[in-house]
Amino acid sequence: MDEGDTQTVPVDNTYREVFVLHNREFQRYAVENGVYFAPVDDDEIERLQYMHGIFNTMFENRLIFPPIPRPRRILECGSGSGAWAAEVAELYSECEVIGIDIFPYFVPEDLPANLEFQVDDLNSPSTFQSNYFDLVHSRMMAGGINSNRWPSYMSDILRVLRPGGWCQMVEIYFNAQSDNGTLTANHALQVWSQSYMQSVSAYKDPRAPMRLENWMRQAGFVEVEARLLTLPLCGWSNDPRENAIGTTNRANVHRLLSSLALYPFTQALGMTNNEVQLLVAQARAEADNPSFKPGGSRSSRHSDIHRSQTPSKSGRHSDSRKRVRR
Repeated sequence: MDEGDTQTVPVDNTYREVFVLHNREFQRYAVENGVYFAPVDDDEIERLQYMHGIFNTMFENRLIFPPIPRPRRILECGSGSGAWAAEVAELYSECEVIGIDIFPYFVPEDLPANLEFQVDDLNSPSTFQSNYFDLVHSRMMAGGINSNRWPSYMSDILRVLRPGGWCQMVEIYFNAQSDNGTLTANHALQVWSQSYMQSVSAYKDPRAPMRLENWMRQAGFVEVEARLLTLPLCGWSNDPRENAIGTTNRANVHRLLSSLALYPFTQALGMTNNEVQLLVAQARAEADNPSFKPGGSRSSRHSDIHRSQTPSKSGRHSDSRKRVRR
C-alpha cells in the first residue's frame, strides 16, 4: 500500500530480533508470544522454497484454484519466503498483491512492482478494510494461528473479501501413516507425529486441517469445496506423478522433521537436543524406506485444499491496530 495508508507503519526491531537455540535462529516475538515455533533462518527459508515447489508439483503449477480470471487485489496470509505471492504477482501484473507474515524475511530487490510484504500477527483482528480483496490465500497457517483464533480468523477473511470473492486454504495434517499399514505407533515417524501434536497443543490445534471446512461454513462462506490429498514422504509409488511428488518432498521432509520439532520438543516436552536429533534421524530413515510407503492414507486428511466463496454481503469491522511494512 502507498505511504498514505493509515493502517501501516514502518517495521521496528521488535519483529527483527532473533535468538539462537541449538544453532538455529528463532524470532523472539513469535516464540515469546506463542505465535510460531519454527526457525526463521536461511535454512528454513530454503525449506519453505522446497515446500512451495512440492505444492507446485502437486497442483500442476496451478497457483489459484477458484475461477478468478482478472483479480484486482490478492492477500496472502503467512507468506513465508514469498514464493507464492511473487509468482502470482508476476502472473497478474495489474493485480495488487499483499503478503503478510509474522517475520520480516529478506525481500529481494527484483520483486514485481505490484507486490508488497507486510509484517503482522494474524492472531490479532485484521485491519484491512472490508470488501477489499478478490482472493485471500492462507497456506500452512496451522502452526501460526492459535487454537481459539480459527473461528474469528475465518470471519476476518470473510469480512475483507469483496462480495463473491474467494478464500483458498492449504494445510497439512502432520500425522504420518503408511498405505500398507506397516508403520505402527512404535515407529519413529509416528512417535514424531504424536510428539509434535502434543508439544504444540497448548497454543495450536494440530488437527485444524480437518476442521477448516466446518469453520468456513460456520463463518458464512458458501460454495465450500474441500479436497483431501496424500502427500508421499519419498518416491515409493509406481505412479509417475506420485513418485515425482514423493521424490521432491524428500528434501523438505528431512528438514521439516528437525525444524518443526526443535523448539517445541526441547522446551515443551523437555527432550534434550541429542534426543530430538536421534528421533529425527530415525524418522528420516523411515521416511526414506519405500517398504513403509510413508505418507497419509487416502482416508486421512494429510493435505487439504479448501476454496470457498463469500456470500453476497459481508459484515464490517474496524480495529485501530496497525500493520508494519517490510
